[in-house]
Amino acid sequence: QVKLVESGGGLVQAGGSLRLSCAASGGTFSNYNMAWFRQAPGKEREFVAAISWNGSTYYAASVKGRFTISRDNAENTVYLQLSSLKPEDTAVYYCAEDRTYRSARFHTAQNFYGSWGQGTQVTVAS
Repeated sequence: QVKLVESGGGLVQAGGSLRLSCAASGGTFSNYNMAWFRQAPGKEREFVAAISWNGSTYYAASVKGRFTISRDNAENTVYLQLSSLKPEDTAVYYCAEDRTYRSARFHTAQNFYGSWGQGTQVTVAS
């Protein structure tokens, strides 16, 4: 079972930037699509962005053009660069690993992901 550990969250002013990291251990990271989800207080967890095992990316409409997902397979790490942050981006951000080996599709539903990190809090002040 892969272990995922997020870091990089914090408090930032609206319009600011943060970079989140998710370090993976215990699995074959380079063979799996990875994703970021977020959960705001009182709301359901929602898909944010995904990156395929071979580097293609996919974004939720609400973050496209502001957030960038990337991965470093040599470091077993996936990143999420958050820019032009808005108060509505405030949430706990989670990384997750797709259940399917070298999946050819991006999944936005949580049940397609088998491993999750503990989350990192991002708070955007207005």
